[in-house]
Amino acid sequence: MTTPPIRLPSGVRDFLPRAAARRRFLAEQVMELFESWGYARIITPVFECADVLERGLGAGAKAAAIRFVEPGTGEVVALRPDITPQIARVVATRLADVPGPIRLCYEGAVTRLAGDAGQREILQAGIELVDAPRESGDAEVLAVASAVLGRLKLGETRLDVGHVAPARYVFDAAPDAKPALVAAISRKDRAGVRAAARALPDHVAPLAEALVGLWGSVAATIVRARALPWPPEVMDAFAQVERAVAGSRHVDATVDFGDLRGFDYYTGIRFAGYAAGAPDAILRGGRYDELIGRYGRDARAIGFAIDLEAVAQAQRAAGIAAPVPATGVVVGDAAIAEVLRQHGLRSVVQAEVQGSWGAWLRGAGFDAAVVGDRMIRADDSERSARAEIQAARAGDIAPLIALIKA
Repeated sequence: MTTPPIRLPSGVRDFLPRAAARRRFLAEQVMELFESWGYARIITPVFECADVLERGLGAGAKAAAIRFVEPGTGEVVALRPDITPQIARVVATRLADVPGPIRLCYEGAVTRLAGDAGQREILQAGIELVDAPRESGDAEVLAVASAVLGRLKLGETRLDVGHVAPARYVFDAAPDAKPALVAAISRKDRAGVRAAARALPDHVAPLAEALVGLWGSVAATIVRARALPWPPEVMDAFAQVERAVAGSRHVDATVDFGDLRGFDYYTGIRFAGYAAGAPDAILRGGRYDELIGRYGRDARAIGFAIDLEAVAQAQRAAGIAAPVPATGVVVGDAAIAEVLRQHGLRSVVQAEVQGSWGAWLRGAGFDAAVVGDRMIRADDSERSARAEIQAARAGDIAPLIALIKA
């Protein structure tokens, strides 16, 4: 019988030390920022009972969920394609007696059926703000999103803000025309919108076509939007966006009222963060005031998730190097190794390797080896370390550290 080839399932990958270091560093940076804004970290399971998890998933996420039968109970469970429904469940059950506002943050992997991008496992970090006043909550979460984009130092970034109200008003006027309108508006296809809008009432059809062009700078776009005959609830949505952006102090924000991604999921403001070098948004979020109620607690909520893999791609495109680990050294003396660790170096006790020391050091990610009375570097260069080792054994580690770091 032929042995199957060693392989990974489609859409997942290993991250070797350098790539893993970049992603862990990104996660730690982002989570540190979230916590500095008062968001408390929680950890949720990678899979849940499918019927419970799916209460909080939109149609697209439900279709992307990977389900299987849990052997111990026979229940159908699902790998989480999104962490937000898990936060909603926790808030409605485990934190049911905790009054709002509740600020929570998370990081972890979500798993989805492969789409156009072909990736099934995505590393995410995000925040959820529950039961804060709508206006101040919108501004706060946009401010955190803006702070994250700044913290990552990606060069050219943009925070793009919208609201579901204008499109919802158009679609509610002719539900049967919604699929065609969504497809055309998403493509910014004016001719397609005009054709699909024939099913709309005469006073709504021009508004559908206008959605294609309602994007750009915040002030100018909202002025153009307000010049159109929208109903009061849509005019109020424009004001919400205006105040939220002003409150977030993100001077480079833009708006796009024709961006329909997440339309069926969000209930108010929605936004996305972009960075040069990433093929799509690196950050997405919005207001979802109806979600937590599906788990038994009537609560307002807004949040976002950042795609750490997309951020890593943007960093590579911008020429941002992966984080450099602490200096690593191999020594033959366990006591010296312990002192080196106390001074912030990575240190391993090892007397010999297979092959050359230089090749081993490069492959293992170490900078130098102190073997006997000599020091060998990863570039195969050597020099005497006798005096420095003697000093270290006498209690003075500084000369050896200076030599290693030189």
